[in-house]
Amino acid sequence: MPAATDIMTPLWRGVVLFRAITAVFAIAAITVHHHGFARPDLGWAVLAGIAVWTVATCLAYSHDRTRQTLVIVIDLLVTLALMGSSALVLSTEQLTEVAHRTPLLTTVWASGPVVAVAVHAGRVAGAMFGVAVAVVDVWVRGFFSIDLARDAILLVGTGFVLGLAATAARRAGEQLRRAARAEAAATERERLARSVHDSVVQVLARMRARSGQLDGEAGELARLAGEQEIALRYLFSTTTPGATGEQDLANAVQRLASPRVEVSVPATAVLLPAADVDELVAVVREALANTARHGGPEAKSWVLVEDLDDEVVLSVRDDGPGVDSRQLVGAQYDGRMGVSRSIRGRVADLGATLTLDTGPGRGTEWEVRLVRARHGVAR
Repeated sequence: MPAATDIMTPLWRGVVLFRAITAVFAIAAITVHHHGFARPDLGWAVLAGIAVWTVATCLAYSHDRTRQTLVIVIDLLVTLALMGSSALVLSTEQLTEVAHRTPLLTTVWASGPVVAVAVHAGRVAGAMFGVAVAVVDVWVRGFFSIDLARDAILLVGTGFVLGLAATAARRAGEQLRRAARAEAAATERERLARSVHDSVVQVLARMRARSGQLDGEAGELARLAGEQEIALRYLFSTTTPGATGEQDLANAVQRLASPRVEVSVPATAVLLPAADVDELVAVVREALANTARHGGPEAKSWVLVEDLDDEVVLSVRDDGPGVDSRQLVGAQYDGRMGVSRSIRGRVADLGATLTLDTGPGRGTEWEVRLVRARHGVAR
């Protein structure tokens, strides 16, 4: 599928093509200017070196396993060495005469490592390799001029801009892969949901419907079955996180509604990081489970989600018997950690604040306040 395709492959093909074309240009330049060389024999050796090294680097850059940082660094060192040989091959007039200055033996072929490292490692590495090639160019010439400054700017700019483009392409490819994984997970979730709904969920729903007609242990088992039905419905119907890793809290909480649970949410999506949504939904489920365990079969709950731009407020209220604060302390000491760990612990991990308003005979209300950045969902 498109998301599985390595988006960097076309860029590497461009690196290989660029390396080959510039090698042809360098070989042609050596052939044209060899009559004026101080050492023509060494010039032909450099020509052969350019040809052989071009083949080697083109093969290396054509395969994922050999597109390594070490290979590109060696490419730079070999290229700089061949550039430096121009000081031995070209005559003094060819190196210094402004009007008819002969290009170095490598000419534009020397920019190959700059292009390769920009694709491989990004803008900073591309700019640094450009500086290295420019420095050797000035060193071989033995002077600095406007023309050399222009060449240096072009080298550094090429490495920087191409590195930016490669980094953007790499990020886009990762987003495509995440989107593909999310789509595959959603498809599998839907398949499992259809299968489970036709069997397990229907049985649990029937047991929940009978919970009000049963007493004792049978009634408790029926209520527990109802909780698992709600959990399964949430698991299979909640929205899969998108490429940005966000989920709609309102949609996730709304799926916890039942005959004994009323849910009120904003008309617009309440986007939060998917991990935060999972934790907040777990808090709501634990609060509802406490109501079911201690409030009796007639107890009702109300869940409210408010989006206040810079914070999200989640409230869970019931009309049960309420809880004495001394009971909460006793439950923690006895190892019954539902309130202490499942609710308080989750809220603390989120960096949110939790308020509990309860007392004998007046029900229980939990309020969670989660602060987020005004212009984004990240805290």
